[in-house]
Amino acid sequence: MAERGGLVQFEDLAPRLVLALLLGAAIGAERQYRQRAAGLRTNALVAMGAAAFSMVGFSVAAEASPSRMAAQVVSGIGFLGAGAIMREGLNVKGLNTAATLWCSAAVGIGCGAGQFALAGTAAALIVIVNIAIRPLTAAIDRTPQAGAELERRFRITATGAAQSEATLRLLLVKQIAANGARLLQLESEDLPCPDGVSPRVALTARLVVSGTATEGIEAIVGRLSLEPAVTRVGWTEEGED
Repeated sequence: MAERGGLVQFEDLAPRLVLALLLGAAIGAERQYRQRAAGLRTNALVAMGAAAFSMVGFSVAAEASPSRMAAQVVSGIGFLGAGAIMREGLNVKGLNTAATLWCSAAVGIGCGAGQFALAGTAAALIVIVNIAIRPLTAAIDRTPQAGAELERRFRITATGAAQSEATLRLLLVKQIAANGARLLQLESEDLPCPDGVSPRVALTARLVVSGTATEGIEAIVGRLSLEPAVTRVGWTEEGED
């Protein structure tokens, strides 16, 4: 490397920028394939830009500290990564994309500093994490951990006399609360009845239960079945056929 007095010479600038661009593109290719917000071009530009900024600190004598310039690059990438993070309801998406951008900047800084082995190794590891470890994380997500608070959604349907609708609704709400469930929705629907048959109503409650046991749901259904006004009651877990 043609460095004089710790300064990067002109003939070294282009190779470092090109290498940063190529390594960033390699990282971004996986993101592009998965149709993420920050793809090939974004990661390539981030890596090349980080390399360029870091080389400013190495190229200007007594004007800019290389470590200070690298710290500013990291701070700037934080704002860029924040733009890739989206919130959808209670879910947050884009964290992995933001982290990849952050790592791409680190690869670029390594290229700008002339640490080619470090930059290449880091880029390879980033690609491996995004590709090879992805099935492992998916398998872990599908496997309930011991003691984890899982939430399951259920639907309870009860059919009874229309004149007892208010009593049945009150009883259903009380039983849901007593068994540690959370009510999401409670609906009632008048059922068509032939002439001479007492009007009937169908109550449908959607609720959430924490944990894997269904004893609470069975207790609610069992209590409703004891009511003389109830002619039919049952439950199903949402998502099941």
